[in-house]
Amino acid sequence: MSRPRILIVGAGFAGYRTARTLSRLTRGRAHITLLNPTDYFLYLPLLPQVAAGILEPRRVTVSLSDSLPDVRLVLGEADRIDLDDRTLHYTGPEGEGGVLAYDRLVLAAGSVNKLLPIPGVAEHAHGFRGLPEALYLRDHVTRQVELAATADDPGTCAARCTFVVVGAGYTGTEVAAHGQMFTDAQVRKHPLRRGMRPRWMLLDVASRVLPEMDEKLSATADRVLRQRGVDVRMGTSVKEATHEGVLLTDGEFVETRTLVWCVGVRPDPLVESLGLPMEKGRLLVDPHLRVPGRPELFACGDVAAVPDLENPGSYTPMTAQHAWRHGKVAAENVAASLGLGGARTPYRHRDLGFVVDLGGAKAAANPLGVTLSGVPAGAVTRAYHLAAMPGNRVRVAADWLLDAVLPRQAVQLGLVRSWSVPLDTSSPEVARVPGGPGQRQDASARSGPGAALAADTGGGGTGAGGPGRARPHDEPAKGQPGSGPTQVRPGSGAAEPRSEWETAKGRPPAGRPGSGPAELRSEAETAKGRPATGPGGEPGRTRAAGVEPARNQPGGEPAKNQPGGEPAKNQPGGEPAKNQPGGEPAKNQPAPAPPPGRPPPGHPAPGPVKRTDATDDDSVKGDS
Repeated sequence: MSRPRILIVGAGFAGYRTARTLSRLTRGRAHITLLNPTDYFLYLPLLPQVAAGILEPRRVTVSLSDSLPDVRLVLGEADRIDLDDRTLHYTGPEGEGGVLAYDRLVLAAGSVNKLLPIPGVAEHAHGFRGLPEALYLRDHVTRQVELAATADDPGTCAARCTFVVVGAGYTGTEVAAHGQMFTDAQVRKHPLRRGMRPRWMLLDVASRVLPEMDEKLSATADRVLRQRGVDVRMGTSVKEATHEGVLLTDGEFVETRTLVWCVGVRPDPLVESLGLPMEKGRLLVDPHLRVPGRPELFACGDVAAVPDLENPGSYTPMTAQHAWRHGKVAAENVAASLGLGGARTPYRHRDLGFVVDLGGAKAAANPLGVTLSGVPAGAVTRAYHLAAMPGNRVRVAADWLLDAVLPRQAVQLGLVRSWSVPLDTSSPEVARVPGGPGQRQDASARSGPGAALAADTGGGGTGAGGPGRARPHDEPAKGQPGSGPTQVRPGSGAAEPRSEWETAKGRPPAGRPGSGPAELRSEAETAKGRPATGPGGEPGRTRAAGVEPARNQPGGEPAKNQPGGEPAKNQPGGEPAKNQPGGEPAKNQPAPAPPPGRPPPGHPAPGPVKRTDATDDDSVKGDS
């Protein structure tokens, strides 16, 4: 008798716990497959410490292959689920497609940045949901302080040293608290002119900091932030974002080069394509985390609306604590449904309290209902994180010790660019890369504001171009966080983005006159051809089946001008642009004809979509 196939989508708190518990319960009596875009589990609560230079990035990651030896890892992102056929279609990291069959499916895809229809936010703000965003923020903040120290204009210096964080929840509060300490330490070594000091602002429409937590925790966090110098403004948010700064709802205009968006999260839009009952974007499940009418389908974590049996009529909130506990119950019930475990159990929880790390020895915590602050809260907070992490405990503790006795290394690594981490993305855990192979994807699989950049397919609206993205017939972007200036060349009809390296050297961007807007997409999203939508959910144009991703916008093929990017391909009447650092422009030479039987450059031959079950180890061809 063949072993049952269990497929888990997502390796966040819920998905990782499900896989680990199922591996222990089944003991080799089932094939367990885990589909995830990255090969690691990310411990999100410590991400602000990565942005502040306390922890190295790998400290907050846990290898899936090492910690889940009996679980098969497939790198990729889910595109479409066929519930009747019990198959899942996915796209690998290099654009290759595949199909996984299952007997039990656990959806734990997590959440993405929550967007609001505020003009300019999608273009000028950055989220804080993944490791690439944390690495970008650390480099960007360091760069702004260094540029401010050499600025002659007092206004420019003040704008570069002003950092605006929107959202005073768990993440935003910690980002502002750690950020103020980080920049204060930098200016002590490299003082700003005229005695200026970095200014961090924390905005929220709520009446208090940490509105979802106990009032005593909120008061403690508010007091620590204000004592540290953070400008806390409750009942205030952003009305409009521009390249010069942000306009607040109270009418004040704040000049800044940094806007961090921590307003909240929304469920991954993958579940919207299933056509099943939803509750505010989350898939409705019963107390056993199973989708009614679908005995083979389970959901947990942020994508699941799980009834709160402790508060009838409500659902459990989207927090890491609930997601971690969901995973254990989901695994037990999946095993029970296959006859590999005990009886089914409903999800019940008991609030154990919350901890908020405010940097240094300061924190706010209420373990088991006991309110703590100061050094005792800091000790409890760090002890809790060490106990909750599924790995890297010694390395994290070592970094904390080194940070206490040694100064932080405030340097720019330049590994993540502004355009690599747009706010409007359905994959915050994966940084965008220029170009990528073409592949067809069902346009209905992903939808909503986070599906893709509106500009990727020429759609209108305020899509998530992210800083550094050029828009046709618009003025060059100025002062966007971490982006270089754009340049309009004669006859272009669009601003051409210049790489940060080229901007620093004062060199012209690679490309040719008459080229259209530059296009920067991750390999996965380019391959899947997701529909483009703006913050308001306005759809853009989708690609036809079997067609290369829409690159030939009016005006010609866009040049790819980022350092390390691939040469522009398939440009009519010209040789591919050479984009080595230094920005040598394209030479207008006739393009050679492709050999017989070979597709033209920029149009890779489509490979067959291979259907496999969860036991076929050869179905994944991507990097591991």
